[in-house]
Amino acid sequence: MHDVLTTCVYCGCGCGVYLHEHRGRVVGSSPSRNHPVSRNNLCVKGWHLHEFIHHPARLTEPLMRKNGHLTPVSWDEALSYAARELGRIARESEGKAVGLLSSAKCTNEENYLLQKLARAVLHTNNIDHCARL
Repeated sequence: MHDVLTTCVYCGCGCGVYLHEHRGRVVGSSPSRNHPVSRNNLCVKGWHLHEFIHHPARLTEPLMRKNGHLTPVSWDEALSYAARELGRIARESEGKAVGLLSSAKCTNEENYLLQKLARAVLHTNNIDHCARL
């Protein structure tokens, strides 16, 4: 078994968590004893962090609806389509039909850039942050 120290992905606290790897699969998670945030503790989500990694229903590639069916596509195709349609919707609605949600997992600089994208590019003031919820 091999342990890898990482940061929990669930909230913005940034708890230190060890993922336990065995034969190429992540099989468990546990708190970092000396981490300054988690201090040998994890919430229930952190203890079960490893469970989604190999889940059979986990999406691992972008999907687009084509002819009524979800079809795997490249990241380039998915991102180009999303950017084009988001821009179109923002233009047609003058920014009223779009909004962005930011994250506590982002740095202050990343959150600042997201609000600039919302206001300067998409022309919307509809931006919120998950910490407010």
